[in-house]
Amino acid sequence: MSKAARRGQPWWDIPVTIAIAVGVVLLVTTFIAKPFSIPSGSMEDTLQVGDRILVNRLVYHTRSIERGDVVVFDGSDSFVPAGDVPQRNPIAGAVAWVGQSLGIMAPDSTDFVKRVIGVGGDRVVCCDADGWITVNGVPLEESAYLFIGDEPSDQAFDVVVPEGMLWVMGDHRSNSADSRAHMGDPGGGFVPESKVVGRAMVVLWPVSRIGAVEIPEAFASLPEASGSQP
Repeated sequence: MSKAARRGQPWWDIPVTIAIAVGVVLLVTTFIAKPFSIPSGSMEDTLQVGDRILVNRLVYHTRSIERGDVVVFDGSDSFVPAGDVPQRNPIAGAVAWVGQSLGIMAPDSTDFVKRVIGVGGDRVVCCDADGWITVNGVPLEESAYLFIGDEPSDQAFDVVVPEGMLWVMGDHRSNSADSRAHMGDPGGGFVPESKVVGRAMVVLWPVSRIGAVEIPEAFASLPEASGSQP
């Protein structure tokens, strides 16, 4: 570009271009896909601390949440009591929203990532005579994703998931405060489907771990709920 052309360029051209680019990114992360940084080891080895993943926010507008999905959800009023939800002033809240949308700030303490084990109507039990979790009476073979050396659960439970709710667990069972840890809370350890942000689809970073977050085949053999009660 010539000096004359550069002199003719409005001073506000670059700031406006940057603002438009940021706006497009924010629209995409708000409605389509959002980056999310893994804050703990509760989903190892599927997801590791510091992994950056892409969360699909549209997928549950085209299909229901399924067993085996790895989901990011807002744990307010389920995993985090209402009185413990951190409060921000409007400016700090806006800065945090932009930073998290762009993937440059850590997620809120109310955001969690877990695997869906049971959906509405499912009876989820731990454990059968072989030490396996069962869903609607069928053992769930979890060796493909459980953290090496972990048992399916060291805590017994027998729950029927209410409609519109989810029973979720971390893949690193011995290091995961999941639905089991909140059974005594008002929500019974269940997560409302309405609180799900989206499905973890892809690991984006680090480069050595780039790849899809798959749904294990074991979930395909589970039967639909039959209305069984504990």
